[in-house]
Amino acid sequence: MPENNVAPLRVAVVGAGAFGRNHLRVYRELELAGLPVRLVAVVDRDAKTLAAATAQYNIAGFATIEECLAAMHLNAASICAPTVAHAECARVLLPAGVDLLIEKPVATTLAEADEIIRLAHEHGRIVQVGHLERFNPAVRAVRGLMNHPMFFEVHRLSVFTPRSLDVDVVLDVMIHDLDLVMSLVDSTVREVRAVGLPVLSRKVDIANVRLEFENGCVANFTASRVSTERVRKMRFFQPHQYLSLDFARQDLLMIDVSAAAGLDPAQMAALASAAAASGQPAPGLSLSKIPVELGEPLRMEIQSFVEAVRGRTQPEVTAEAGRAALALALEINAAIASHAQRTGLSSR
Repeated sequence: MPENNVAPLRVAVVGAGAFGRNHLRVYRELELAGLPVRLVAVVDRDAKTLAAATAQYNIAGFATIEECLAAMHLNAASICAPTVAHAECARVLLPAGVDLLIEKPVATTLAEADEIIRLAHEHGRIVQVGHLERFNPAVRAVRGLMNHPMFFEVHRLSVFTPRSLDVDVVLDVMIHDLDLVMSLVDSTVREVRAVGLPVLSRKVDIANVRLEFENGCVANFTASRVSTERVRKMRFFQPHQYLSLDFARQDLLMIDVSAAAGLDPAQMAALASAAAASGQPAPGLSLSKIPVELGEPLRMEIQSFVEAVRGRTQPEVTAEAGRAALALALEINAAIASHAQRTGLSSR
């Protein structure tokens, strides 16, 4: 029996596709590590996908959530089905007393997100949204260094895959960065400017967005799922500091310019000349690599969910936070559509 004979949470994964397979793996790893969680079921309408998952993990498999709930008791579940099915799944699971970890985006519309929030409150359930980058170790490390950031530059590029083509690139990948920057800036968005294009699918595959927040912070985002390379980076500037974060490598670099702040132009020029002659870094700049405790973000996310369920505490990424990210993503999509209409791109 895990952890001082505490009864484990009985969990299921709904949707055994690319995301669902990883949730299945992590739940089983946590179970084997002795955490109070037990993977008991998987739900998927595709018979072949379902058979593979049940065989690999030796768990019960069901074609529908209703069949699963009729056969067994669940405490919690991960919803990894396509986004269009999130609200439908929540409508069945929340009234049945099941706490949910819902992959991002939380839903396809704000009305659906509001319904999920209402059902969670009505039935006293916990809903956590899978904004995975919140749990990236480099992001964890950067939070302690925040000091009124004023400019962000974020790039998230990937090669094309047929996964998640039910949503555009903003809802598919950029929403990770939208959620993260909103949580770091802690200010409301004042202005949205955006442009995007479909390339290999019928939905927008590449987008560039500029946000200005009420506190004056500006953030630029570029997201593509048709790139020839994979890039997941965020850079931001705050008084006397520049920080660079690589999500994939879990690296965090900081350049501190405090020492240069008190130098006049003549001093800077003289020091810069001397530094260039000796091959040294620019004067007054201090480059340091911030220590980061490496780890798998998904494992940290699911473990956080399990802890919230067991302790009946607010999850780190609430359904309301998921709704806020969705609302901004939808506003960006509206701005992209407006730009396409204004420039004649929508007719091409």
